[in-house]
Amino acid sequence: MSDQLRSHSVTQGVQRSPNRAMLRAVGFGDDDFEKPIVGIANGYSSITPCNIGLGELALKAEAAIKEAGAMPQTFGTITISDGISMGTEGMKYSLVSRDVIADSIETVCNCQSLDGVLAIGGCDKNMPGAMIAFARLNIPAIFVYGGTIKPGHYGGKDLTIVSAFEAVGQFSAGKIDEKELLEVERRSCPGAGSCAGMYTANTMSSAFEAMGMSLIYSSTMAAEDDEKKESAALSAKVLVEAIHKQILPSQILTRKAFENAVAVIMAIGGSTNAVLHLLAIAHSMQVPLTLDDFEVIRGKVPVLCDLKPSGFYVTTELHRAGGVPQVMKMLLVHGLLHGDALTITGQTIAEVLKDIPDAPPEDQKVIRPWEKPVYAQGHLAILKGNLATEGAVAKITGVKKPIITGPARVFESEEDCMAAILAGQIQAGDVLVIRYEGPKGGPGMREMLSPTSAIIGAGLGDSVGLITDGRFSGGTYGLVVGHVAPEAFVGGTIALVQEGDSITIDAPRRAIELHVSDEALAERRQSWTPPAPRYTRGVLAKYAKLVSSSSLGAVTD
Repeated sequence: MSDQLRSHSVTQGVQRSPNRAMLRAVGFGDDDFEKPIVGIANGYSSITPCNIGLGELALKAEAAIKEAGAMPQTFGTITISDGISMGTEGMKYSLVSRDVIADSIETVCNCQSLDGVLAIGGCDKNMPGAMIAFARLNIPAIFVYGGTIKPGHYGGKDLTIVSAFEAVGQFSAGKIDEKELLEVERRSCPGAGSCAGMYTANTMSSAFEAMGMSLIYSSTMAAEDDEKKESAALSAKVLVEAIHKQILPSQILTRKAFENAVAVIMAIGGSTNAVLHLLAIAHSMQVPLTLDDFEVIRGKVPVLCDLKPSGFYVTTELHRAGGVPQVMKMLLVHGLLHGDALTITGQTIAEVLKDIPDAPPEDQKVIRPWEKPVYAQGHLAILKGNLATEGAVAKITGVKKPIITGPARVFESEEDCMAAILAGQIQAGDVLVIRYEGPKGGPGMREMLSPTSAIIGAGLGDSVGLITDGRFSGGTYGLVVGHVAPEAFVGGTIALVQEGDSITIDAPRRAIELHVSDEALAERRQSWTPPAPRYTRGVLAKYAKLVSSSSLGAVTD
């Protein structure tokens, strides 16, 4: 029984009987009141393929918790589908849902005085939402990833959800007909699981495995495979042991754990969103972590995995090649991973990885040998300059032209930019500026997969730049810069850009510059006025009032 609830019952005996009576109604017997009470935060939903298989995993975890001598209590937590809401007004709720998930798990666990919590999630914000809650609660906790989707197939190629978005751009550019567009759509998502490439969901699950908050190999398993169910049950048993040993998130989520996560994200070619989410989790755990830390680690860690979106393979192929443990072992051998960091099993990272080979198998191409990486340095760069004095985030590898100087094409929303792309109004050499899409200005910092995919589909991916105070999907690639801070809504320089201004994105120098004099910018600032909030009621209005800069993780507490 929960120590908090047990104490409450002993010190206030009048409350003891009602407490127990209500627990009897949900299945407790006489012997169960001395057992640990374990929450299962179940993100099951039929809203998205990412989460549709989670109910079965929750049942496996529930049975395993009982078998391990504890009492499970399952509760639901929300999810939204980033992919389904992409390109719509609804996407503004995506990042907001991260905090709703964190708040809901914190609320239930503290209200019910739970001894530990196992969270099961699939879509992008499930993972950081749960981890933020774990950090706030600081009770034994483990994350169970719902698993990745298997790729679709058409025309001899593997398909992912990004294939469908890019097909829209190809159709608009006249490169494919409506029949082929429909065939790609029909085959892109063949079943349950999160998006197939190294997009945000698979990136964050990999990060949590690297941090020791999920079990070894669990981050790259396919949602529909039996090993995923077995991993959920084993995770539950490990959690019960952690409760008895009192292994807490504060012991695991240390500075070393965050550095391990960043190193793995760089090595696997992960999503730009990982920067935002790791900053937020570190804030909740009160661990110092800044944008500059990502840049320091980027310079040391090579990209070892050839994975979509900018690479060739999908996550299930990474799993067959050795998964995240193989990548971690390579980093450990070369001094780029903290082997003494603790995991939820009670073992250190080095102990968990002791039986993993030092080098990847030779009969695969997903994980490159150390001496032949995909790129010599990490792909997630922090750019700074007068357009982003606090910083911005970009993927800088795999871009044929890493430097672009061109005229600004300014759009006040994602929809305006998308319309211009589909109408053929964007030319090679343009630098697109999408503003007022930041945490406060959007509000909610929408992902820009629709315009970036349309640019790729139109054949402009290597000749057009794009900057925004919004975010990018993990499926985005190309010379694109997001998380520009300060954002337009609070008067960041991006709010002062005018149509035709010259802008330089220089990836090698990690620079982003607006070629307008300080004097001219000062004059523009004098005439600039903050726009009225787009929402004055409801969750988006509350979020806009509370949320911090993206350079701090867009946190709300």
